[in-house]
Amino acid sequence: MKKLQEKIKVLIQLQECDKRIKAIIEKKNEGPAKIKALQGEVEEFQRELEAKKEELEQQKRERRKIEREIDDLELKKQKSHAKLSSISSNKEYRAALKEIDELEREKGLREEKTLELMEAIEALEEECKRLEEEYKQLQDKCKKEEKEILEQIQDLDQELERLERQRDGLCNQIDQGLLRHYNNLRGRKGGLAISPVIKGVCQTCHMGIPPQKFNELIRGDDLMSCPNCNRIIYWGDAKHFKELINSAPMDEG
Repeated sequence: MKKLQEKIKVLIQLQECDKRIKAIIEKKNEGPAKIKALQGEVEEFQRELEAKKEELEQQKRERRKIEREIDDLELKKQKSHAKLSSISSNKEYRAALKEIDELEREKGLREEKTLELMEAIEALEEECKRLEEEYKQLQDKCKKEEKEILEQIQDLDQELERLERQRDGLCNQIDQGLLRHYNNLRGRKGGLAISPVIKGVCQTCHMGIPPQKFNELIRGDDLMSCPNCNRIIYWGDAKHFKELINSAPMDEG
């Protein structure tokens, strides 16, 4: 019986070790996704910043275009003024004055547009400056978080190595047939191959154990399985198992 108790204790410790290994692997696997999300956040902000910069450049190009148009209109106006002295017909003179007025009006409209563009450009330059500062802050924050994630992964790798060594040691304490049975159950039963029975109830599937089988379980002569979920079971009310149960609580499954 004592030999069976020792086997059960090793299986309890092995299952707890496997649960911790599984949890660490899952946590470790979250790292790359978190880093990718951080990088995506930076890239999205960068696209927003680049779009705003392009908008600023577009406004500047538009301003330069209108300024060239103003220069062209001014040149045309000067040429029209120069022609006035050579015009002899009143009709042609009035037409020339009308052309000059129209050129002046067109020039005035473009000058108003230039002022509007200058205000828009100034506002966009301020916004780009603000976004640049925010972008740098975001980069710094994400770099810091990425470094923390990588350090955490490194710590998890070390813990994983320690647990795998511990698992190897536990596996060496039980015979290969029982180990294969445990691993097979663990693969089919959501990682839970062994379960305590407390007050006649399997603590994993929560089904009652028939009285005769429960009495056999209490005697502890043979390794037994739950008639409902087929997991390896042991008497969880036994004093020699209680400490292990309390330190390694079973999950539902």
